[in-house]
Amino acid sequence: MNSPPTTPGDGDTLPQDEEQLEASKELSLQPLDFPKIPPGYDIIRCLGTGSFGSVWLGRELNTGRSVAIKFFTRRRGLDWALLTREVEKLAVLDASRDVVRLLDVGWDHDPPYFVMEYLEAGSVAARLSAGTLSVEEAVQIAQAVAKALTHAHGAGILHCDIKPANVLLDRSLQARLADFGQSRLATEQSPALGTLYYMAPEQAVLDGVPDVRWDVYALGVLLYQMLTGTVPYRTPELDTELAQSETLEDRLRIYREAILSSPPPENHRDIYGVDRGLADIVDGCLQRDPQLRLPNAQAVLSMLEKRDLQRARRPLVWLGFLGPVLFALTLLWGAGIAIPRAVDQAEHHLFERALASDAAAVRILAGSIQQDISERMRTLKELSDLIAPRLENNPESLTVLLDAWKEKQDQQMLAEGRTPDESLFLTDADAIQIFRQPRSKTLQTCFKYRDYYHGLGRELDRDEELSHIPPRRKAGISMAFRSEATGQFMVALAAPVWSKDGTRVIGVLGRTIHLTNLLLQWEARIRESAGREERDGDFFLSLVDTREQPPVLLDHQWMTPAHLKPLKDNAKLKHMLQLDPHEFAEFRKQQVNPAYLDPLKEVDPQFLGEWLAACADVGGTGWVAIVQERRTKAVEPMAELYWLFFQYGAWMSVVFIAMLFLLWWIIQKVSQES
Repeated sequence: MNSPPTTPGDGDTLPQDEEQLEASKELSLQPLDFPKIPPGYDIIRCLGTGSFGSVWLGRELNTGRSVAIKFFTRRRGLDWALLTREVEKLAVLDASRDVVRLLDVGWDHDPPYFVMEYLEAGSVAARLSAGTLSVEEAVQIAQAVAKALTHAHGAGILHCDIKPANVLLDRSLQARLADFGQSRLATEQSPALGTLYYMAPEQAVLDGVPDVRWDVYALGVLLYQMLTGTVPYRTPELDTELAQSETLEDRLRIYREAILSSPPPENHRDIYGVDRGLADIVDGCLQRDPQLRLPNAQAVLSMLEKRDLQRARRPLVWLGFLGPVLFALTLLWGAGIAIPRAVDQAEHHLFERALASDAAAVRILAGSIQQDISERMRTLKELSDLIAPRLENNPESLTVLLDAWKEKQDQQMLAEGRTPDESLFLTDADAIQIFRQPRSKTLQTCFKYRDYYHGLGRELDRDEELSHIPPRRKAGISMAFRSEATGQFMVALAAPVWSKDGTRVIGVLGRTIHLTNLLLQWEARIRESAGREERDGDFFLSLVDTREQPPVLLDHQWMTPAHLKPLKDNAKLKHMLQLDPHEFAEFRKQQVNPAYLDPLKEVDPQFLGEWLAACADVGGTGWVAIVQERRTKAVEPMAELYWLFFQYGAWMSVVFIAMLFLLWWIIQKVSQES
């Protein structure tokens, strides 16, 4: 269906001349009446209208198949010429499956009509209204149109009006070329105007001689539009200028000059999937100089088919390229499988050995701490029984006894390689400290808030009313508290001192220990028993208190006086040292972890990464001892072996890549020549 455009570039076909323009306008203003039903058909609905007629969806009564019936509004004049011209061309091209098939003609019907096959998917123009097409679909449609034009040109027929509205799609989206109303025979000299923005610049004249290269240009515009969603050279400014032109001749001149003066379109090259071959085809069709344009539709079709062939060959080319790669990979398969497995197995054995060593070391550590604490607690209880009568009758006489006992204990522990107590102290029943060795200003200070006094499992607020708090009735280990001198954690081993009749607690005897010192005395022995040399931060001991929830670190490599003493906020420090209860419970259950994450990794970057770790409960204390070593150090021999393999592999890769590039160049040259 062809009609003159009301605004330039709206997709309608330009008329032949001014006389035909007036006739078409007069016809387009007439109301569309329901056409008289042709014999043998039934009319269902209108598919579209134009200035020369309308197309209706019909059904053939004999077969029930759907057909498209094109009615021409008048029997004489312009419409009759269009009817006869289009019918003649469709009849000649009936054998081509890329052209809409002619099924029937009603010469004597009023209005005259002809019947075509009905294509359910509509036109390419309708598809483009929803957006651009994929590259594959656009190429498939362009190939079908190129085949149709090749058949038409071979039969001496020039279409002269290729555009999306004249390309129809069947249910499988196979394209058919339609609407030969503007077509010319190759031997005709009469001009044929197509549609603005689809016409070649040399076609946009009133006396142009039809040329096959007109169709080639329009095919290029169609392919460009399917890829980009726009037509070349169209701008709002040009649309306005065309709309303001008074005559058809002015409009054609403006259109022709705009194309010839504008830079060539290049947006299609930015579309993903448009390769250089396809972009060159579009450029070849859109050449403004007909002498430089692709000569005919067969040339376009050949280039499209060559592109398809090259794309089909691409897997074979890649196979030729990848063949040596696969061959080399096959040769290296044994090494590629065996070497990593061997290294992984060796690394696994190293992990197991290191974890087993750490597990043994932490059991030694836990047992040693437990034995040490038990011994200190035993002697402390003996001392509490010894001083009970004097505390009840003559407290002043205890100073000499306790000083002598403390000195003797210190000498004995030093002789055994153990860390002496930090202090020995005694409080009365009201928590007033009446003795301390070494001497301190804390004498006569009330310590009712301390856990070592009351044994409630927590430190109390010293500013609260604590007169109702009784002394502990059982010996035990206090909750950790911070040393004022170092900021590190300490604990007190405390034992109640009972009255002679055993009915009341008359005092609390305690000895304090620096937890860091407690672990340090065993660290050298643990390193020796675990076969570890002295390492800077790669192997160390930690201690966790599980009596608090969540568990809290009591000692760690990072917890030195330099780090802890400046931190005055105890609550903030304890929060920083808290462990994830679920993760730690799982670690405690498994007792080993080959990918342990240090709790202080966020505090100090030196503790980032994975560690090998083993833990063990320190019986009777609520503490868990941990031995951890850096994972990378444990498998350092494997890392060196991997580096050796990497060096050899790198040199082999360089040689292999050079050979691949040479092979690729040879394949490309051979492929291009073929």
